[in-house]
Amino acid sequence: MAQQPEEIGIDAESQAPPPPQPQVFSSVFMDANRNVTLKFEDVVYKVKLPKPKSSSSPSEKVILKGVTGIVRPGEMLAMLGPSGSGKTTLLSALGGKLRSGEGKLDGAITYNGKPLSSSMRRTTGFVTQDDVLYPHLTVTETLVYTALLRLPKSLTRAEKVGQAEAVIGQLGLDKCKDGIIGGEELRGVSGGERKRVSIGQEMLVNPSLLFLDEPTSGLDSTTAHRIVSTVWEMAGKGGRTVVMTIHQPSSKLFYMFDKVLLLSEGNPLYFGRGGDVMEYFHKLGFVPRVPMNPSDFLLDLANGVSPESKDDPVKVKEELVSAYVATLAEKLQAELQVQETTRAGGDYRTQQHSSAGWPTTWWQQFAILISRGLRERKYESFSAHKILQILALAILSGLFWWQSDVSHLQDQVGFLFFFSAFWIAYPLSDAIFTCPQERRMLMKERSCGMYKLSSYFMARMVGDLAMTLVLPMAFVIITYWMVGLKHTPGRFFHTLAVLLYSVLAASGMGLAIGALVKDTKNAVLLGSVIAIASQLASGFYVQQLPPFIGWTKYITIGQHSFKLLLASQFTDHDMYPCGNGNTCRVGDYPAISSVGLDGQPLSMVALFIMIVGYRVIAYLSIMKIGEVNK
Repeated sequence: MAQQPEEIGIDAESQAPPPPQPQVFSSVFMDANRNVTLKFEDVVYKVKLPKPKSSSSPSEKVILKGVTGIVRPGEMLAMLGPSGSGKTTLLSALGGKLRSGEGKLDGAITYNGKPLSSSMRRTTGFVTQDDVLYPHLTVTETLVYTALLRLPKSLTRAEKVGQAEAVIGQLGLDKCKDGIIGGEELRGVSGGERKRVSIGQEMLVNPSLLFLDEPTSGLDSTTAHRIVSTVWEMAGKGGRTVVMTIHQPSSKLFYMFDKVLLLSEGNPLYFGRGGDVMEYFHKLGFVPRVPMNPSDFLLDLANGVSPESKDDPVKVKEELVSAYVATLAEKLQAELQVQETTRAGGDYRTQQHSSAGWPTTWWQQFAILISRGLRERKYESFSAHKILQILALAILSGLFWWQSDVSHLQDQVGFLFFFSAFWIAYPLSDAIFTCPQERRMLMKERSCGMYKLSSYFMARMVGDLAMTLVLPMAFVIITYWMVGLKHTPGRFFHTLAVLLYSVLAASGMGLAIGALVKDTKNAVLLGSVIAIASQLASGFYVQQLPPFIGWTKYITIGQHSFKLLLASQFTDHDMYPCGNGNTCRVGDYPAISSVGLDGQPLSMVALFIMIVGYRVIAYLSIMKIGEVNK
């Protein structure tokens, strides 16, 4: 017989189940998802540690040590434990989020008796502890774009937008729905509101299986209760399976959990009904001396702190692990072997609904991603400081090279080199800096099967044309006439085309570097070295490259860009005053002859290969990021 609350040291009022909540999901969701029984048996996860100097072989750390459990439709499992206990690792393993190559996962994890499939991923929601959102989009835009990408194509656009608006109301986001998300350097909605937006993105598809990593972290108790209540309603009345990690829930939240898993250093100390946990430890002789929050008591035990404070923490943990093996492990193994049946009184479907295929067509994905990308990136690409920077530099350049005609040939050649060098380095570094945020977003969205990689990549490339080329065009328009280059439409558009062509090659290189090198600092360093090497090999600084390194000029953007820019203004037969009343051929001028005005078609082909080749490299390098389907 269960002990009375006052006998085992908890608040009697906190035993009462939470009051019924209003139905939060519209019926449009209820016909698409199947119910999922999640089983995990003897889950072990090991990672290799760096090889110690004193050892010839690398050591290994066991993060999870044989964790077993089952969560049925309509149940909500909370995983508790101190930092480093393995909660997030287990959640990632159950959600299929562990990256290959980072560790070794053993044990059986099944969803309705089968391994995780691509179709199951699309009906699974996963809310990470760190919110991965575009900072410049509003709350409404974020949820509407998610709805357009994730909800099935059988729904109209208006219905999808309606679902996004419904989720905004359900999560209490009405007051901030027109506010931007914000980020570290951009003021936006509050941290709690960002968390609710992240949860709302998963709620949109009413997932069969929902994973949440610390959903109440950093939130006040009222907001935390509202979020957990919504998820509880989603599980209980929607027949969904919910698994979450949570650090220190209040008593009011604790008794919402159907099941509780307590972890300590990767070892399970308890798995079972949340309402039975205090009675279990009471039978083991662990009884709090004063009424306290059950979660606080459990965390104390997981840290080896018993009511008898004199007990050795190591011995306490060992005793709890032994008790789990002796009293719960065998019973849990037997429960896993029992054939699953429909729970009495529940309206839980067991049919195998097909969810193969993508929720939207390729062209729909492409159009939505272009719209979202342009809306987000325009703030970065056309921010006030970038526009002022380019305008100021363009005006200064025009003033420094003011009306430098062919009589000042060196000045004109120097300007064209500066033209080329700056518009290689600038788009290259700009593309590198956009990769980290794009990589995190791509990992998140691709892991749940929102869109094909090809549609994302093509949308990104097409969107780049608008974002990447506007500022270089403005720079050319301002400086061309100030500097005094040849005042004919043909020469102007020739120069503009060459510069934009070079910018596309440089931005492609930046994408490839950003995709290949995950660490931003290292990527920027590599990009800077390549940009400098490109300038050195262009033929302006060093006109006679040593033979053993001279081949590098053929594979650098700088050489081909500089050659084409020179050809846009000069021909071999142009003459310039070379002193003492004499005129000389422009083609014989040292800074031009070292580069040459011939071979323009070859340079055009070389830049085209770079434009395509670097983007192919970038595409191949991100193919495995959050890959769901081939």
